[in-house]
Amino acid sequence: MSWLRRNLVVIAGLVTLAFLILPNLVVLVFSFNKPKGRFNYAWQEFSLDAWRDPCGVADLCGSLALSLQIAAWATLGATVLGVMVAFALVRYRFRVRSTVSALIFLPMAMPEVVMAASLLTLFLNMGVQLGFWTILIAHIMFCLSFVVTAVKARVMSMDPRLEQAAQDLYAGPVQTFLRVTLPIAAPGIAAGALLAFALSFDDFIITNFNAGSTVTFPMYVWGSAQRGTPVQINVIGTAMFAVAILLVLAGMLIGNRRKKQAR
Repeated sequence: MSWLRRNLVVIAGLVTLAFLILPNLVVLVFSFNKPKGRFNYAWQEFSLDAWRDPCGVADLCGSLALSLQIAAWATLGATVLGVMVAFALVRYRFRVRSTVSALIFLPMAMPEVVMAASLLTLFLNMGVQLGFWTILIAHIMFCLSFVVTAVKARVMSMDPRLEQAAQDLYAGPVQTFLRVTLPIAAPGIAAGALLAFALSFDDFIITNFNAGSTVTFPMYVWGSAQRGTPVQINVIGTAMFAVAILLVLAGMLIGNRRKKQAR
């Protein structure tokens, strides 16, 4: 009992981690399945057919490419705007600063369906045709708050004396920003960008409201679940999970190398 008490937090963490990873393992296993019917919910036999032809289902890779394109542009837009907003909220004092800060974080607090319906109403009142651009604008608006949060936390922890030292050494504003400020804020910017990309690619509710006839990958998965889930969806999900793990491992290796070099 004493050993259990000492390691209770570790055991609970491992159980929670296993519970989170379990759905990904199910997707991995069923990516090698060869179902006899339309639905890939029961194991039948081992097969590599889906891995050999991941784009064998009509419009699957097209929707995937569209989601990746929207996520990339939304990440770029949200990151650029988020960095500027974060620096403005931390470095400058203006009358409506607290109001702007509250409005920036409002999308994180409200349900997605409320924001989705509000954006749809805005687009319809403006006479904008629903499609690629409305999805992109909606995703930028949704991801902006998360980028601002990540970058703002990093900027607040920065030591202003480093920038002052660069200015004392006759560095101009641009040189100070590029050689001192930006490298220090880079981890927060990268974290916000990665979070924005994941949220944009994965989003269904906001996209479904503002997509019109455009079909992204989450919408394709939802629609295929009604008709019959192809194995290729599991293949793409497994590949994306593997890429995410590789990115995390690469980030950890780079961080460890920098710590060793700093020592």
